[in-house]
Amino acid sequence: MDYIYSYTIQRMLSNARIRRIPQAWRVAILGTVAALPATAVINWLPNSETTVGGGVMLVGSIIAGAVAANRSVEPSTAGLRAGFLGGMIGVFVFILTEGTTVTWSLNTIVFFLIAVVMLLCISPVFGLISGRIGGWVAKTVAGFRVDQAS
Repeated sequence: MDYIYSYTIQRMLSNARIRRIPQAWRVAILGTVAALPATAVINWLPNSETTVGGGVMLVGSIIAGAVAANRSVEPSTAGLRAGFLGGMIGVFVFILTEGTTVTWSLNTIVFFLIAVVMLLCISPVFGLISGRIGGWVAKTVAGFRVDQAS
């Protein structure tokens, strides 16, 4: 009996932790994670120069917008957040790959900080637009399926 009680308490606490994350962020994270394999596949195509951050910013936002359209979340908000996550991934990938070989002088650090701020301001805009496109596609395809069925 004591085991069942502790399991129930533990289950309620884990659900409470998950519930603390807003639905729009959950959809954005889902789109971001789903975009990683899609970006890898796109990168295999000939003459493709796709980066992980750019793929997540665009493809992840489209996926997040499509998922958000089927839930009670605005596709543009989910896309905006997925675009921001894509920008963050782009910055971290740059730091881990190219940042280790750069000679970091004061001018380079200032330029890098300005570039990061600009990237993190622009990437949500691309995410917002891509999220709206994903939501529009999901609503159009879902509407088409409903019309076909009747």
